[in-house]
Amino acid sequence: MNRLIYFFLIIFVWCVQTQRLGAQNPLIIPQTLSGDTFNLEIQQGTTQFYSGINTPTYGINGVLLAPTLIFNKWDTVTLNVKNSLKGNGNSTTIHWHGLHLPAKYDGGPHQLILQNSTWSPKFRVLNNAGTFWYHPHGHGKTDLHVAKGIAGLIIIRDSAEANLNLPRNYGTDDFPVIVQSKAFDVLHQIAISTEEDTAILVNGVVNPYLNAPSQVIRLRLLNGSSMRSYNFGFTGNKEFSLIATDGGLLDSSVKLTRVRLSPGERVEILLDLQGMQGQSIFLNSFSSEFPNGIYGAKTVKSMMGGTIPDYNLNPLNGLDFGILKINVQTQTSNPVTTIPKYLVPLIRRTIFNVSRNLNFAPDSMMDPTSQVSGPFNINGAHFDMEVVNIKTYLNNSEKWRITNNTAIAHPFHIHDVQFDILNVNGGSVPAYQRGKKDVVLVMPQQYVEFVTKFENFADDSVPFMYHCHLLHHEDDGMMGSFLVVDTTTAGLFNKTKHESLIIYPNPASEYVGIKSDFDLSDAEILVINSVGKEYYKGKCVQNILSIANFPKGVYFIRIKQNKNLITKKIIVQ
Repeated sequence: MNRLIYFFLIIFVWCVQTQRLGAQNPLIIPQTLSGDTFNLEIQQGTTQFYSGINTPTYGINGVLLAPTLIFNKWDTVTLNVKNSLKGNGNSTTIHWHGLHLPAKYDGGPHQLILQNSTWSPKFRVLNNAGTFWYHPHGHGKTDLHVAKGIAGLIIIRDSAEANLNLPRNYGTDDFPVIVQSKAFDVLHQIAISTEEDTAILVNGVVNPYLNAPSQVIRLRLLNGSSMRSYNFGFTGNKEFSLIATDGGLLDSSVKLTRVRLSPGERVEILLDLQGMQGQSIFLNSFSSEFPNGIYGAKTVKSMMGGTIPDYNLNPLNGLDFGILKINVQTQTSNPVTTIPKYLVPLIRRTIFNVSRNLNFAPDSMMDPTSQVSGPFNINGAHFDMEVVNIKTYLNNSEKWRITNNTAIAHPFHIHDVQFDILNVNGGSVPAYQRGKKDVVLVMPQQYVEFVTKFENFADDSVPFMYHCHLLHHEDDGMMGSFLVVDTTTAGLFNKTKHESLIIYPNPASEYVGIKSDFDLSDAEILVINSVGKEYYKGKCVQNILSIANFPKGVYFIRIKQNKNLITKKIIVQ
C-alpha cells in the first residue's frame, strides 16, 4: 500500500510540475543585506509551493531560504545568527561555504547554535569576488535543515571584478539562481532521504519564470539540492559564457552549451539575449546526457546489479526537463552588450610538498545495493566529533587524490580552501573546472587530484571538515575533519588521546566532572566558546568545574598538564 501511495504521489507531483503553460510563477529574487554587521534569524513558518497547500518550512529572516549577503573583500564582518527554531532537537549550525576564514568561525558541526541562542562570528573577508553560499551543517541534520529551506547566497565584490564590464545590477541584469529538488509526502511535508525529489524549485519557486532584458545578463547558478546533479543548458543549445566557478572569476571566459553542477557547486555565466525581445528561452537540465552513476542519470547501478531503491520510479532521472523560463523584455537604460574575453589573472597551484590519498568505499563491499546507496566511508572511517582525521601544517601546499571505489558519483567538498584540479582520472581537466574550486564531482571507479594551500589560519583544537556533499551521505557519516597547526607551536605539547579524559555529564547545566588517567592537580584549564571567547582560566578544584554562570552554548575545555594537551567539547544547556 505504501509503495502504491508513493507511486501515485510521484505521478501527481510530476503532473503539477510539468503544467508549465498554466502554472507559471514569477521568480522571487531574495533580498540583499550589506554592510559590516548582519543580523540573521533562523525561523520557521509555512510556504505555499502549490496553490492552497501549506508546507512547513525553515528560513533565515523569513520562512524560506535566506537573504543574499553582499561582502566586500578586505572588510571585517560580524554575523549575528540567532536560532529561533522551535521543537525538539533543532540545534543547528551555519556554514559559510567556500569562505577562507578561521576554523572557529567556519560553522561546521562543532559550532553548534542551540535553540534560542545567538552565534556571532567575526572575520575579515579574504576571498576574491565570487558567488558563495551559506547553509546548515549540523551533524546528522544537514539534509533536514537544508531541505526545509535554510540556504542563501553570498556575493563577494572586489576591485578587480569592479573594473570589468560585467552585469552587476542585482535583480535587474545579475540574477541569483538557486536550484533545488524537493520531495513532498502525502501530507505535503518536505521529505528527506528519499528518491521522490520530483519537484524542481528555483529560489524556492516551482515552475518559475524570469523577466530579463534583451542584453547580456549574468546568472549566478547554485546547485543547492540535497542529492541531484544538473546538466545545465538552454533550449536550442544556445551558447553561453562561463566566467566564474566556485572560488571566483576565471582568467578568461569559456563558451559552452552545457555545464554540469553537482550539489554545492556554483558557476557564473553570461547569456546574451540581444535581439530576442518578445521571445522566451528555457534553462534546462539535459540529464539524458549524464553517464551512469550520477544522481540524476537514468541509471545508478553497481556492476553486481545493485540499485538505489525506488530510484527508477522518479520520472526526472535520465530525462531532460525545464528549470527556469526566461521571458526577454526591453533593454535597460545602460545595458551590457559585450562579453569580455579576458577577466582576472589566475595563478594555478601545481607545486606541493605533501601528498594525501582519500578513498571512498561502501561499508559493505559484498552487498550490491550498498555500492550505490551506502552507507559510505572515507579511508575506512565514519565521522566522529571527537576524532581528528588529518593534521596538516600552516602554509603546507598539498596534493590530494580523491578515489571513488563506489558505484555512485560523489561531490567532494573541503572547507576553508579553494583548490586547483590537476587531473581527472589522469586525463585533462574540463573547461568548466579550470578555475578555483571547493567542490568536485568524483565519478564511480575514478579519481581526481587537486592541489591546495593551507594558509593564514591555524588552530590546534578546532577542525575544518571535508565530506561528500550528497547530504544524505554526509549525514550518514561520509565526512572527516582536519586540523591546520602552526609549525611554530606544534610539538610543544603531546596530543593525548581523548579516551584519557572524560567530561561528565555532557550536556550539562550547573557543573561538570573531569576524570583523567593522569594527575590534574597542577593542570591548567582554559574554557572558550565556539568563537574563542574565554570563560574560565585556572586550576581544576577537586576535578569539578562550575558552569552555572555560562550562557547556553558549545564550549571547548582545553587542559594542559606538563606536556599533555587535551581538548574536549561540552554543551551547556
